[in-house]
Amino acid sequence: MANNDSDALVFFGATGDLAYQQIFPALQAMIRHRHFDLPIIGVAMPAWTTDQLRARARESIEKHSQIDEPAFAILSAKLQYVSGDYSDPETFQKLRAALGAACRPLFYLAIPPSLFGPVAEGLKTAGCNTGGRVVVEKPFGRDLASAQALNQTLSSSFPESSVFRIDHYLGKEPVQNLIYFRFANSFLEPIWNRDYIQSVQITMAEKFGVSGRGAFYDQVGTIRDVVQNHLLEIVALLAMEPPIARGLDALRDEKQRALRAARPLVPGDVVRGQFRGYRNELGVAPDSDVETYVALKLFMDTWRWAGVPFYIRAGKELPVTSTEVFVRLKRPPQNVFDVIAPTDANYIRFCVSPDVSISLGVRAKTPGEAMAGKQVELTMHEAPGDEMLPYERLLGDAIRGDQTLFVREDSVESSWIIVDPVLPGVGQATPVREYDPNTWGPVEADAIIADDGGWHKPCGA
Repeated sequence: MANNDSDALVFFGATGDLAYQQIFPALQAMIRHRHFDLPIIGVAMPAWTTDQLRARARESIEKHSQIDEPAFAILSAKLQYVSGDYSDPETFQKLRAALGAACRPLFYLAIPPSLFGPVAEGLKTAGCNTGGRVVVEKPFGRDLASAQALNQTLSSSFPESSVFRIDHYLGKEPVQNLIYFRFANSFLEPIWNRDYIQSVQITMAEKFGVSGRGAFYDQVGTIRDVVQNHLLEIVALLAMEPPIARGLDALRDEKQRALRAARPLVPGDVVRGQFRGYRNELGVAPDSDVETYVALKLFMDTWRWAGVPFYIRAGKELPVTSTEVFVRLKRPPQNVFDVIAPTDANYIRFCVSPDVSISLGVRAKTPGEAMAGKQVELTMHEAPGDEMLPYERLLGDAIRGDQTLFVREDSVESSWIIVDPVLPGVGQATPVREYDPNTWGPVEADAIIADDGGWHKPCGA
């Protein structure tokens, strides 16, 4: 263990869904890969015993991963449990006692944002925050004002260098591969600009609906759920300039510059949709106007990207579950041979899920005497899915104090500045258009991209 590594892991919300679905499987994986050797303290309100928490951990891993008996035995032995109300100072005194000699604990807040304040204050009052780090989950607010208030709350107990805002999407292997591909290949840089790129499409399609989470989703919607965070992070990775150094903040500095250069959205560039039947979901208001789909057009005011539209669409109950980036290149200036239609231009495609690949779309001559061609796709890279779980990677980074893959305060606020003007209840939200399940959203979404050859069918479609 390095001198700056955390020496204990405390996760609040130990009995909740996030711990059940993500944290316990990640902890077993970290132990199996031999990069975790810390005491683990779960904190939650139910009056459980440590044995009950161990049983919950086993059930979690059996459902969401696979039990590795030697690794789970180590995990089980490291687990402790502290029960108590987050507003009760005694809870944090019990936690301080359970930490023992640990002086650099990592606190993971797997709890609703409304509880961040009481927990941060409780840790500070008990003296647990000194030397510690804190990991918080998205959503980082509901708009710019609430994000600023949340950041102020956290900064009252922890310095920014000790705050780790986790977006698990940044820990996915395909997203890491996108960053690597951009800056490890010299052939890409000369064409990665407005002179050669016609447009950029980012699609995040989900075949499923709200999956029993209607009450939660009806307070969030697609823009807050995936656009403001996951998809704008991908935009930043695509649009950013090369980092000037390998230092901690070099990558995050360039991402922030890219986000600051994005124009705030306007209603005319946004289409919101809602799948037919959403209002019948348990927990959803009968007159809900929350979007389950959004399509939008975004521009970056930089020398590199001036005039290049970034199109984003995301939604539920679509024909496939797939995430991809599709970069359409400009056509040649003259048709030397056959006519090249807009949809037959060269492209670079990054399939993020379910398959992982990087492909190049090119024209190749068809057999015969005529100088005519066809569109073919060359797969440049293909790999299996994540070998390292996103939470395994991100927890490991947080323990080491590496903030590279975590979201900085200024970037969170810049993302909200982009979407605030079209957020329901904040800006001027566009009407919700109904669409049938198993379709590509409302027909109005096609008009946004009509001048750029239309939406590209993503991986698996």
